[in-house]
Amino acid sequence: MKKLLFLLFTFHLSLLTAHADEGMWTLYNLPNAVYETMKQENYELPYNALYQSEDAIKNCVVNFGGYCSGVVVSPNGLVFTNHHCGFEAIRSHSTVEHDYMLNGFVSNSYEEELPNKNLFVSFMIEQKDITAYLDSLGINKLTEEERGHFVDSIENVLIKDIEKQDSTLRVEIKPFYEGNQYFLTTYRDYHDVRLVFALPKSMGKFGGETDNWMWPRQTCDFSVFRIYVDPNTGGPAKYSEKNVPMKPKKWAPVSLQGYVPGSFSMTVGYPGSTSRYLSSYGIKERRDAENKPRYQTREVKQEVMLRHMRADEAVRIKYDSKYASSSNYWKNSIGMNKCIDSIGLIQQKAAYEQKIRQWQDSTGFLKGKLDFDLLQRLYEKRFNATRALTFYYETFGRRNTDEMTRRALRVQNGAIINGKEGKPKTYYVEFKNNSDEWDYDTDREILAALLKNYREQVEIKYQPDFYNVIDHDFKGNYQKFADYLYKKSKLMKSDKKIYVNKRGYHKDPGVVYGQSLVSALADINLDIENTIDSIAIQERYLCAAKLRMEEDMPNYSDANFTMRLSYGQVGEYLLAGQPSGYYTEASSIVEKMEKGENGIIDYEAEPIMKELLSKKDFGKYTDKTTGKLHLCFLSNNDITGGNSGSPMFNGKGELIGLAFDGNWDSLSSDIFFDKQLARCIGVDIRYVLYMMESWGKADRLLKEINAK
Repeated sequence: MKKLLFLLFTFHLSLLTAHADEGMWTLYNLPNAVYETMKQENYELPYNALYQSEDAIKNCVVNFGGYCSGVVVSPNGLVFTNHHCGFEAIRSHSTVEHDYMLNGFVSNSYEEELPNKNLFVSFMIEQKDITAYLDSLGINKLTEEERGHFVDSIENVLIKDIEKQDSTLRVEIKPFYEGNQYFLTTYRDYHDVRLVFALPKSMGKFGGETDNWMWPRQTCDFSVFRIYVDPNTGGPAKYSEKNVPMKPKKWAPVSLQGYVPGSFSMTVGYPGSTSRYLSSYGIKERRDAENKPRYQTREVKQEVMLRHMRADEAVRIKYDSKYASSSNYWKNSIGMNKCIDSIGLIQQKAAYEQKIRQWQDSTGFLKGKLDFDLLQRLYEKRFNATRALTFYYETFGRRNTDEMTRRALRVQNGAIINGKEGKPKTYYVEFKNNSDEWDYDTDREILAALLKNYREQVEIKYQPDFYNVIDHDFKGNYQKFADYLYKKSKLMKSDKKIYVNKRGYHKDPGVVYGQSLVSALADINLDIENTIDSIAIQERYLCAAKLRMEEDMPNYSDANFTMRLSYGQVGEYLLAGQPSGYYTEASSIVEKMEKGENGIIDYEAEPIMKELLSKKDFGKYTDKTTGKLHLCFLSNNDITGGNSGSPMFNGKGELIGLAFDGNWDSLSSDIFFDKQLARCIGVDIRYVLYMMESWGKADRLLKEINAK
């Protein structure tokens, strides 16, 4: 009874006291006011423990693969990230005979850990503000296009300089605060990263698209990798059997102590992109010219993929990762638009901009430069072209498009032409046999469906001229045109040299198709280029005005896939007028698995998983407050794409979970952080370790991690 009263008390307390601390803060210059607030919310480590000291938290957090985040958790270089971040690596090792996506993967020794082509992790070494330096070189006197080239040239010089000092380092210059500031970041990349452990996707992706971006969640979204290094230097090295596990300076201690409502929670990771300084006109463009075309096109593509994947296991393996990648932001775009409309975000932004106008009139700041009416006209002028561009990239320009289109466009950019320099007759292109990555029948149907959709959605002026060929030669039959390209184009011949200056090359149907695509893109870009510089300047002025108007307040820059810190508390929110709960526990996934047994595909799981999670006693992984095995939990940490795999720390800097999702009710958070609704969903580290022990029998890894 006392336990029940305590839980009820903490529950009501969490509703009264939890508040969201918005922000994606750079660590090296974290405002002292922010740090003081963190301490008030029970962060216990000194300021230097975030960035400056030898064992700073930043030294155990990694950029995972250039698209996710991760954390080092052992003295032998083990890295935790999300299952969906490791998905492509898992898929690349899978075959019908050894399907690691379906069955999972457990290595029982270093020798069994699997290397991954093109996978890397990066550690941030240093970051600093170089705005004054670039100002001294005249960056503010340049046009937008010149600014980009200028920054690239400075970056190239700095890259060469740092490589002379240390060949394992690289640098990046990125704009912050809409280009009002520039930061230089130094990284060290490690390219020998091996797969160590992965659950079956029934658990790593439990809930599938049904639960994606939703709460409550039970997904055990983690995978385990290891960083290998040169045995002599201990530094980065290309893959070699002689390489040895990394001995990191810092790894995150893993805690079994759990949390209660109001517990301090901090994420550190690499959020990809937010646009919270974006004008109301820009938000309208995002909603109608980007999100709508994106989810409409992806829906067409995914329907074809899914039908073929369900019919053939080999096809499923080839397209699983592509489908997951496509569907993720298909659903995100739908949810973002719903949130934009439900909270009246465009109207809120317009009202705030009116406040800035009044402040500008009273102070004269940027008078004659920041022009709201001009900004509105510029966005209206480019709306149709932006909409067409989104349809173009979703149809023809995504990595997940069909193989014919991919090859046709690669030929056009000239990057893959081989031969003897100065001897045009020797120039050729060659495509390696990558049939393990795509399926002939599936790809042809995807192409036909996308061609039809683009024709129906995009105005004539932005349509490639091959549509005239489809009408004239193929009587409007898109499938016959797609079949023709795949059958007749030499570009679809793998492991064969295709000489680009031989007679007939430029009449090849695949080459002609690619030329038509490039020409159409040029037409679209021409209409966008007329406004892009002017809009960028006005948006930069708008951001500068906000920063000046609120100069007595700390302000963070939009995310740009550089390391950021977010802090807040564990806690629930009101979901459809009812308390959401701040965690899920084992019985909730068992209930969903029973639905999976009755035909809901996204809730299907192996019988052993149901057995393991139906137990009454979970030993040391049991939460001491609730007496249950916690699966996932909520915090009001700030999160966006790229944060997947970000470590979630308690106030002592101990790992309590991995961030993997946001919630449906705040999918507009990329452009507006709703303090009442915004939540980060994390997988509880105790759930992770329990599955490693009970299903994976991974004793060697658990000893290495040494959770306390």
